[in-house]
Amino acid sequence: MQRCFHLASRGLGNTYPNPLVGCVIVANETIIGEGFHQKAGGPHAEVEAIRNVNNETLLEGATVYVNLEPCAHHGRTPPCADLLIVSKVKRVVIANTDPFPQVSGRGIERLRDAGIEVITDVLASEGAMLNRRFFTHWQKHRPYIILKWAQTADGFMDKERKPGETGSFRISGDAAARIVHMWRSQEQAILVGYNTAATDNPRLNVRHVRGNDPMRIAIDPKLELPRSLHLFHGEQPALILRGHGPEEWIEEMHKAAVQSVMVEGGASTLHAFINSGLWDEARVIHSPMRIQRGLAAPAMPSSFTRMEKCGEDMIHYYSAQ
Repeated sequence: MQRCFHLASRGLGNTYPNPLVGCVIVANETIIGEGFHQKAGGPHAEVEAIRNVNNETLLEGATVYVNLEPCAHHGRTPPCADLLIVSKVKRVVIANTDPFPQVSGRGIERLRDAGIEVITDVLASEGAMLNRRFFTHWQKHRPYIILKWAQTADGFMDKERKPGETGSFRISGDAAARIVHMWRSQEQAILVGYNTAATDNPRLNVRHVRGNDPMRIAIDPKLELPRSLHLFHGEQPALILRGHGPEEWIEEMHKAAVQSVMVEGGASTLHAFINSGLWDEARVIHSPMRIQRGLAAPAMPSSFTRMEKCGEDMIHYYSAQ
């Protein structure tokens, strides 16, 4: 199952709105095939694994390990449960039941009705962590929310600005910029508040690593943001939120089928999510820079769970759990 998790994680950022799924097929205590879901619309993990089996006669009586319940409905691809039944596998070992209403237990039921032994809840907590974005979307009916910002050693996230001054103020170093762009490529969307969109005019794309550009989201209740901003350039889909607080923003994003979002600012937007308790992770980049005065960074309500050195900076990771 750990191998399934490793394979599944390779699809992170490419499978939305689908989950991360890996599959390993074992016969005679030997792995004979494996695969993972690489992108939405493409073959599912079970299909990839079976395609990679050199001797198909070994499928009869084999054990299939998969981190998420095989699908039992016709979407863009046929049901994987039916494929396993036709392949005459003996046993299917699953980490998590699929929370998607059209599957949710139906795949397991179909396999058992065909006489296949099904074992569930194997490393279920690790599987749920892997697919926390997908699970949050279907179980909590909201996107998985990651807060991110950089701050100076003396606790500021922006310099003191003159009236009308625009442009971004960089706090973290090159290594941190690369990891932030990797994070962007893994999430379905990036959100910024009105002031950040108008003042910094961020591109909100992936430039320093290979990966998909996320959806751009901005808060603009009165629709006053200039259409000349990078936000409105057509390279990436964009979503404008017209609500006046996290609950309304989350409802709008959920209606747009956004499963995960990284909130990159500004301060008032970050404060709103923190104060409401509507967040799942926070990633705070601590720079050795000192500026003595400026815009104060948010204070986290909990202690960080781990630290990571990143060039001259240090990243603190927080969890709301």
